[in-house]
Amino acid sequence: MRAETAISERRACALAGIYRSTLRYEPRQTAETVALKDRIVELAQERRRFGYRRIHALLRREGHEVNHKRVYRLYSAANLAVKRRKRRKGVMVPREPLVLPTQRNEVWSMDFVMDTLANGRRIKILTVVDDCTKEAVDLAVDFGISGEYVTRILDQAARFRGYPKAIRTDQGPEFTGRALDQWAYEHGIQLKLIQPGKPTQNAFIESFNGRFRDECLNEHWFHTLSHARVVIQQWRTDYNEQRPHSMLGYRTPAEAAEGLRS
Repeated sequence: MRAETAISERRACALAGIYRSTLRYEPRQTAETVALKDRIVELAQERRRFGYRRIHALLRREGHEVNHKRVYRLYSAANLAVKRRKRRKGVMVPREPLVLPTQRNEVWSMDFVMDTLANGRRIKILTVVDDCTKEAVDLAVDFGISGEYVTRILDQAARFRGYPKAIRTDQGPEFTGRALDQWAYEHGIQLKLIQPGKPTQNAFIESFNGRFRDECLNEHWFHTLSHARVVIQQWRTDYNEQRPHSMLGYRTPAEAAEGLRS
């Protein structure tokens, strides 16, 4: 009323039915409230993905007798609300039937498999398979593998066997980023993205990954990154050159590839 008219504060309060002291009241925080608010801020900075309910649980664990409503008020007043992560939208792609290629280097499939070292540190393994010959083109192991890292691995593999005509992947950020897209364009390679949440559309690599986990990852305890690389490459060599594959008429992938070259 006072913003829109020239009415006095006394008259405005009388019309609104409130006391002038109520209008002028400013809440005062006690020392205990200030200390609690400071502790909430400290916990929120230490645990950036914790909301007020988990902050409340931590406070109770520390011995603070405070209910969740009070924690919520102080948490909100300090503007500590955790921003919701936006759900990453998948690229819209048509469903494509999974057809078994008839030529070597016609289609490769790629995916990631995770494991951990003995010290608990996670390692990431890029699996690359030729869909026709079932060869394990490469099994790259590192703590982190970016899109640019993927292109370097593919270039290294192509030096020995040539580039594929197409590569099938899921919609992980390493596969849908600019680095791999530009690399594929420069080499004339088609990227075949499967639909989000449809791993069966990349069934060849999923089958390989299951075998890789059962026969290698679940059978070994890796002490270091270099140890993991040695063991995994030994398994890859054995898989390509010694292991008969039922889909290849019980030939090894190396034998199937040699048959297509001859």
